[in-house]
Amino acid sequence: MDFLQLLSWACIVFTVGMFSTGLTDLKKMWESKSADNIQFLPFLTTCLNNLGWLYYGILKRDQTIVLVNIIGALLQILYIFVYFHYTKQKRLVTSQTLAAGTVLTVGWFYFTTFLPEGEARLSQLGLTCSVVTVSMYLSPLTDLVEIVRSGNVKCLSFPLTVATLFTSTSWVLYGLQLKDNYIVVPNTPGIFTSLIRFYLFWRFASVNQSSPSYKPMHI
Repeated sequence: MDFLQLLSWACIVFTVGMFSTGLTDLKKMWESKSADNIQFLPFLTTCLNNLGWLYYGILKRDQTIVLVNIIGALLQILYIFVYFHYTKQKRLVTSQTLAAGTVLTVGWFYFTTFLPEGEARLSQLGLTCSVVTVSMYLSPLTDLVEIVRSGNVKCLSFPLTVATLFTSTSWVLYGLQLKDNYIVVPNTPGIFTSLIRFYLFWRFASVNQSSPSYKPMHI
């Protein structure tokens, strides 16, 4: 097994593991028969992100990207269905899902109709997916600011932070091997945000000694 194959397996294992952290929320909803205190949008945006990268993987003919995002999209769809079953805000969830579906449809129509096949379509799709992924990695920074103010890390998940660090690092190394900046650039912020979270765990460990609770995945 060469280094690229090793990185490929690392990307698959770590990324699927990160996506699987949502099973904690799934179990919580199942046991409580409620979706209270569970955030819906992270599931929806992650699903859209998975589908975008799935299309990129298909165009690039990269089996690693395709496999990871098929699994990721299926897991997010499962979370979405369970959330919809237990939530009391079905109208809001339906409207958000329809809006996401509209965005996905318009995006697919644009890329397949107005962009020629080949490098131009692949490049624009890679850029779009990169921007979305970077925004998802950076979106929790407002929460980190609040943690610094309060000194309470209960809303952070240590296992998810570890999974994000390993996932981001493996994808950056994989992208460097392929010389694909659309893989390298969007995953680099994941490394930095994970290191910031590790620092917060260390800095405020004495404030809260209890095990951190799970927080829905933003990335």
